[in-house]
Amino acid sequence: MITNWRTYIVSELEKAGLLRVEDGNHGEYRPRRDEFIESGTPFIRAADMDKGIILFESASRINQTALSRIRKGIGNPGDTLFSSKGTVGKVALAPLDCEPFVCSPQVTFWRSLDHNFLDYRFLCYYIQSSDFWNQVTSRSGETDMAPYISLTNQREFKIAIPPLPEQKTIANILGTLDDKIELNQQMNRTLEAIAQAIFKSWFVNFDPVYAKMEGRQPVGMDAATAALFPDEFEDSPLGKIPKGWKVMQLKEIANNESETFDFLSHSEVIFLNTGDLALGKFLHANYSQKDVLPGQAKKAIKKDDILMSEIRPANGRYAFVNFTPDDYVVSTKFMVIRAYSAIEPIVLYRMLTSLEVLSNLQVIAETRSGTFPQVTFKSISHLSFVVPPKSIQLLYKKTVDKLDKKIRFNDSESKTLISIRDTLLPKLLSGEIRVKEAENLVETVT
Repeated sequence: MITNWRTYIVSELEKAGLLRVEDGNHGEYRPRRDEFIESGTPFIRAADMDKGIILFESASRINQTALSRIRKGIGNPGDTLFSSKGTVGKVALAPLDCEPFVCSPQVTFWRSLDHNFLDYRFLCYYIQSSDFWNQVTSRSGETDMAPYISLTNQREFKIAIPPLPEQKTIANILGTLDDKIELNQQMNRTLEAIAQAIFKSWFVNFDPVYAKMEGRQPVGMDAATAALFPDEFEDSPLGKIPKGWKVMQLKEIANNESETFDFLSHSEVIFLNTGDLALGKFLHANYSQKDVLPGQAKKAIKKDDILMSEIRPANGRYAFVNFTPDDYVVSTKFMVIRAYSAIEPIVLYRMLTSLEVLSNLQVIAETRSGTFPQVTFKSISHLSFVVPPKSIQLLYKKTVDKLDKKIRFNDSESKTLISIRDTLLPKLLSGEIRVKEAENLVETVT
């Protein structure tokens, strides 16, 4: 560290009222299984942290009864979260406009109590530094249990703090990159919302059909597109549906694939467990040696497959494979759903991941006798869906492919920015690179 930085022990800063380090509730105070609900206060676990971001959308949520029993671990905007058990070392910053949330027992928040002494953004970056990480790794092997950094351990850590102007300068440089990354993520969320809105309009609400029945031009459609939709409904087992469309069961339009991954041709693979997906996102693409993989790492996947966790469907552990996944192997706890020719994979994906269907899957899962709610493809294969003609499906695919291309471009740009940020972080904190050099570099890429 740079010579004019002063080193403190965390417990000293806590006693001085400058810092607070606290984990979630253990024992009788932690939420019970029946207190988790679809809408409530987010209960943040390590799985809900990715690349510095808290994944509020996919986090489990607790009801008011559980919240009223909570005694600690209640997060604030600006907190830095650190995963301290199991998957040790994930770090995420709570946005200043985030909703109220609660940390699980495996997550610790670090909170600056005096921003004139310790900039909250600098604190977050410092916790990602090699200096901090060296302290983590030196303590994580002190137990025979799963990797664990106790609250006592964390309070014994040392933290080097520069003068406030220097903290802010470093935070601003790295924050500029994070702001661009967040902007890309916001844009991707908007593009994804557009894709969902089009699907709902065409295939759930049947807006173009109703418009034509009333003699109106469907909103946002040219004449050629509108001509693909009928102007009347007909009766079906699911009620009124557009004329010429079909009602088909899941088992008629898709299958659950159980192809075994070919490990002989790979020394390293990217393994996905159920916690590695969230609301359509792949949370990592990290390679692992094949000899250290868990026993459930068995299934091969292909482009256009739909991955859905069998466990707790309402938790949103699903994604669409829109790339060639030659190096990917997934857990046997995933359904690998592959569409037949009657339906476009992206259309089936939207059907299966609609809120209505996910709620239905959760009900089916909870009727299972077992330790946790779970579905199998067999248990949901009877579900019926309204399937439009292939011409309309292909038009939807063409429309969302354009959106997906932009999403992938933003993801690629963000990956580059993350790499630059992670390269600059240790160099700025060690003094290896001057602030002006770093500012010039950031200016060229943002």
